[in-house]
Amino acid sequence: MSRFIPLSIPNFEGNEKKYVLDAVEQGWVSTGGAYITRLEKQIAEYLHTENVAACQSGTGGIHLALIECGVMPDDIVLVPALTFIAAVNPVRYQFAEPVFMDCDNSLCMDPVKLRRFCEEECIVQNDSLIEKRGGQKVKAIIVVHVFGNLADMEAIMDIAEEYHLKVIEDATEALGSKYTEGRYAGQYAGTIGDFGSFSFNGNKIITTGGGGAVTGRDAAAVDHMRYLSTQAKDDPHFYIHHEVGFNYRMTNLQAALGVAQMEELEEFISRKHKNYDLYKELFHGFSYGKLLEFREGTYSNQWFYALELKMDLLKCSLRDLISKLEQHGVQTRAIWGLIHRQKPYHEFLAYEVERAAYYSECILNLPCSTQMTEEDVRYAAETIQNMIESYR
Repeated sequence: MSRFIPLSIPNFEGNEKKYVLDAVEQGWVSTGGAYITRLEKQIAEYLHTENVAACQSGTGGIHLALIECGVMPDDIVLVPALTFIAAVNPVRYQFAEPVFMDCDNSLCMDPVKLRRFCEEECIVQNDSLIEKRGGQKVKAIIVVHVFGNLADMEAIMDIAEEYHLKVIEDATEALGSKYTEGRYAGQYAGTIGDFGSFSFNGNKIITTGGGGAVTGRDAAAVDHMRYLSTQAKDDPHFYIHHEVGFNYRMTNLQAALGVAQMEELEEFISRKHKNYDLYKELFHGFSYGKLLEFREGTYSNQWFYALELKMDLLKCSLRDLISKLEQHGVQTRAIWGLIHRQKPYHEFLAYEVERAAYYSECILNLPCSTQMTEEDVRYAAETIQNMIESYR
């Protein structure tokens, strides 16, 4: 194999080594240090929000947000069927129950079916939404901005307000995505709902190796999540704790990496846009599929690119196609398996999940690293097209 184009890898072109070595030389490598505070400030300023708490992962951020929303055992949380399972697992950490919702053509949660569920399957009692089937309280919605595309937050926030629901934005893939039109023009993903969670995993648009961050409209609530993330220490000298805490705090080494990455974020987004536009040009008129668009009235970070394949025309399985492409030096992947079909979630309700089932079978994610050159994009597109056409 003469060349290999990976799906999505981290990019360290700036001050990453400098800042990490500085943290090591200072001896601040664990869950304390100036880089953590500096990264929190950077992210808050970038998002135009008051307070950000750095944590160990986007999953941890969602878990902390669920706690802050008051989600208790047997409560219901409305979640997407089409997303990475890490967006839903924290619901079970709280011993609450997910109800799975369909997506619209943005791959994000469908607000039409969300409203229908609230109207037809639930009743409002004493400012609480109660599901008729089991009599449980519906407490919150987890909305995922899939691949950096933005959900219809105007419609979702209207539903949440009407039915007394908290909203947690899973913006783990959407750092830098924002609305350019409508009620939320100028606001970033993760700053519209009650809470927003971000991920800095190795394949995200910026990375701290692992790690994440959480924000919220109430600065005091973010302070409380930061407190919970450090084992809820009320007196660190005499080890006094008034609440059950978690080991969810980001390390200073991770934060040093993140500070450097934040300095490059806008450049990374610019490259994502350039490569997406080239892919779109190269796949224009392709008989076997099309590149999915991003929502109008938004500015997306365009983190991941999704090719919607016409499976009825393909002469091979998606699994076989992905394997053959990797053998030819182009790493691609399928979208996630629907969560309610995963073994831990078989018992939970999936409400009118139809479009998500369609997309789960036909999406091919294309290489999208920010190091990709024009030649790389052309090679990837040509290899994918030739491979698909060779099966005729």
